[in-house]
Amino acid sequence: MKAKAASKRGEEPATGRHIALFGGTFDPVHSGHIAVARAAERRFHLDCVFFIPSSRPPHKAAEELCAFEHRFAMVALACSAHARLVPSLAEASSNGASGIFYSIDTVRRFRQEFNRPGDRVYFIMGADSFLDLHAWKDYAELLQLCDFVVANRPGFPIRRLREVIPAALLAPSGAKARRDGRVIRLRNTAVYLLDTVASHVSATDVRQRMEHGRSVHGLVPPRVEEYITKQALYRQALYT
Repeated sequence: MKAKAASKRGEEPATGRHIALFGGTFDPVHSGHIAVARAAERRFHLDCVFFIPSSRPPHKAAEELCAFEHRFAMVALACSAHARLVPSLAEASSNGASGIFYSIDTVRRFRQEFNRPGDRVYFIMGADSFLDLHAWKDYAELLQLCDFVVANRPGFPIRRLREVIPAALLAPSGAKARRDGRVIRLRNTAVYLLDTVASHVSATDVRQRMEHGRSVHGLVPPRVEEYITKQALYRQALYT
């Protein structure tokens, strides 16, 4: 990826490779996920957004999820229509291993790869997930490893995000002359509220609609809808 020239409307001038990590179960990936990724791409002038389906997230049992192969295939299909959205196997089980994947380890891996001067790594997540960040493995270290892009609907109070962050990690008062009501400055990173995307789509709703034979048209990308239909996914409670 090529370095970009300074932007007139970005958060800061871009001089290195700017990427975002978007992790989740993506069971299935839906139109809301794509809308958030593209909004982040535009606002932060990202070189790419890596979609990282987890084969074994810590908060869900494997039997509760559709098979990883199906979830990754749907992510790949959803990303195929957008040049800067990239499906990633960073959290795919290898050699039959079923170990749990933690975000802190994934971010460390990407930081090792994107470590040139000016490189910047963002982590995209929803506000509900960020509010539970204190329960994540090594969450204080995670907050210091990358910038966060937190998506929610307009009107969400950013002070709720601030309450999750240990006071010792916050930037000293007056450290930044430019203030923005959508940004929380930390000592080495920042948390950005992305409130330009209003989406009421949820993976749970998509699954429930499919289980009851209802249409999911418009709720998932067209190629994902076609894949779900052809593979007869979410037609039963237990996946194979």
